[in-house]
Formats: sequence, structure tokens, C-alpha cells
Amino acid sequence: MRVFIAVEISDEKILNKIQSFQEDLEINAKPTKTNQIHFTLQFLGEIDEEKCEKVKELLKEITFSQFDLSLKGVGGFPNLKNPRVIWIGTDKKGAEKLIEITREIGMKLTSLGFEKDKKFKPHLTVFRVKNKIDDISSQMKKYEAIEFGTQLITKIKLKRSILSLRGPEYSDLLEINGNEK
Repeated sequence: MRVFIAVEISDEKILNKIQSFQEDLEINAKPTKTNQIHFTLQFLGEIDEEKCEKVKELLKEITFSQFDLSLKGVGGFPNLKNPRVIWIGTDKKGAEKLIEITREIGMKLTSLGFEKDKKFKPHLTVFRVKNKIDDISSQMKKYEAIEFGTQLITKIKLKRSILSLRGPEYSDLLEINGNEK
């Protein structure tokens, strides 16, 4: 099964603002469905049931305190001149918390043979660009200071992803709740 560890965005106001941004930005790219918007903390790829159970056991050892995460700013990977992904960023404090949690998860998972992900840059993928598009940096200028809102992050999830012609379909395999603030 195809598996990843994520923090989801579920605040309706934030998701509505993201959807408005997706509708306003006129580019030839596929928007991420708002019910699938998340931060991928670590992508584990294809693993079997046995390894998945071991991952669950390790993740149950993760502890973190709930924290506020402000979503703001936009960008593209690798850049806005030739984007493959359009993303929304975070505030510095929230990004640091996500990086800290990701680092702890990565260290624990190395004991199961997983390699630590490359340098983690917290971002929400809001568009995937299938066919090469023109430089959109000037178009994105007006959005660079946009604020989408703040959400209390209360849980981390182990998720399964099934790829289909309609796009990925996600389901929860495990939830790790954070300690209350």
C-alpha cells in the first residue's frame, strides 16, 4: 500500500479561502481538492501490511503539543518561472514546529530502514502542473503576502493513498493526537 504521514488542514474558512485562490489564479494546472489539502511530513511509498503495522507502533511513540499554524504566502517548485507545483506556505513559528515533528518522525523511521526525507520545506500543494506553463511570477506577485488564516494543529495522520484516474483517494490508517496547549 502507498502510505504517507501528514498534517491536514480542516478549517472551513481556510479551505474556502484556498478554493477562492485556486479559482482566481487562471493557470493550466490541476487544483488539489480542498478535502485533500495537507502537509506531507514524510512519504513512505509502497509498504506491505507488516511494515505498516511497525510504522504505526513507532508513530504511537511520537508526542507533540498542539500548536497554531498560520498559512500565508505562495510559491512554486522548483520556481515560478517553470513551476511543477504551486504551494501555500506558513508562518515561521508554525514551520519550525512542523520541521521539529518531521525530524522526530524521520529519526524514528530510520530504525525500520526508511531514509530521512530530503530537507523538509513545509508547504501545502494547491496545484500540480502537468504540462509546461509560462512564467507565472508576475501573476503570483499579487498573492505573495496573502494570508489564508490560522488553524490549531491537533493531530498527525498516517494516510493511505490509492491512485486512480480521478486522482488520489486518501484514507486514514492512524491518528496521533497532540497534547493540549
